[in-house]
Amino acid sequence: MTFETVPFAECEPLLDWQALGEAIVAGHTLPRAQVEDSLLRRGEDTLLSRSAWIDGLGLAVKSATIFPANAASGKGTVNGGVSLYDDTDGMLEAVLDFHLVTRWKTAGDSLLAARLLARPDSRRILIVGAGTVARSLREAYASLFPQAEFAVWSRSAVSAQTLAAEYPDTTVTDDLEAAVRAADIVTCATMTNAPLILGDWLQPGQHVDLIGAYRPDMREADDVAMRRARVFVDSRETTLDHIGELIAPLKSGAITRDDVVADFYDIASGSFARNSQTEITLFKNGGGAHLDLMTSRYILERWRAR
Repeated sequence: MTFETVPFAECEPLLDWQALGEAIVAGHTLPRAQVEDSLLRRGEDTLLSRSAWIDGLGLAVKSATIFPANAASGKGTVNGGVSLYDDTDGMLEAVLDFHLVTRWKTAGDSLLAARLLARPDSRRILIVGAGTVARSLREAYASLFPQAEFAVWSRSAVSAQTLAAEYPDTTVTDDLEAAVRAADIVTCATMTNAPLILGDWLQPGQHVDLIGAYRPDMREADDVAMRRARVFVDSRETTLDHIGELIAPLKSGAITRDDVVADFYDIASGSFARNSQTEITLFKNGGGAHLDLMTSRYILERWRAR
C-alpha cells in the first residue's frame, strides 16, 4: 500500500491562514459530516480519538494523547497521529504530522469565527494562556488583524514572558480582569477546569474565543459570560453534549440550546454573523474531527501542489 507522509517543517511554509479558512467554509457546503469521538482516561491522562467522514472529501482519524505530567520532563503534553483516507475506495492516502494538523486546525477554526464575528476594527487582542496553541493564535490573529497589539496572560509569568519575547507588539499582563475589560478580542487556550473568564468583566462589542476545554469537566468562561453573549460554536454535534463549556450552562439553565445562534454549517445562510457593533459574541472552538479532515485535505492539496 502506497501513501504519502506529510512532514511539518517542509509543509508549513506552503500554508496560508486565510486560504485554510476558505477551505473550511467550502467543506461546510458539502453534506454534513459523520463524526464520532472516543475518550479514554487514566487519571489525568487522556486518549482522545476523533473520526470523521464527509461525502466527497474523504475520511480522517485523529488520535491525540494528552499526558500533562510530560511537561515536568520536557516532553510534549499532547501527541498523536492523523490518517487521511480516500473517499472512493477507503485506501490510506496520507499520514500527516499530528502537530501540523492540530496547529492549523485549532487556530484556523478560531480565526474563521473571528473573521465572521469580531469587529473588523479590533486592535487589542488578549491571549489567555502561553502554550503551544497560544503561539498559533498569535500568528493566526496577526494575519487577520495586522495592526493589532497583543497582550498575554498566563498563570506562569515566565511562560507569558517567553511567548511575548518571541513576537513584536506583544506584552505581558498580570491583571487578567483589567486585560479582559480592555480587549477587543479575548482568545483563551488553557487547561483550566474552572472558569477564568468572568461575564461581569465583558464589555460591549467584544469577541470571546474559547478553545481550551475539550472534556465535560472543563470550561473557561462562567455562566454569566454565556448568558451575556450571543453564543456560536463550530459544530453543535461536537460541543453541546460533549464539552463542559456548553454542558454546564445548559444544565444550570443559564442558556438553552436555542441560545446557540449558529455553527459553521450556518455560514452560507448568513446567520453566523455579528448583528451590531455593541453585542458581545462568544465562540466555542470544539475542533471536531470534521475540521481535522477539512484541514488535512487542505494541507495535502498544498503539499501535492508544491
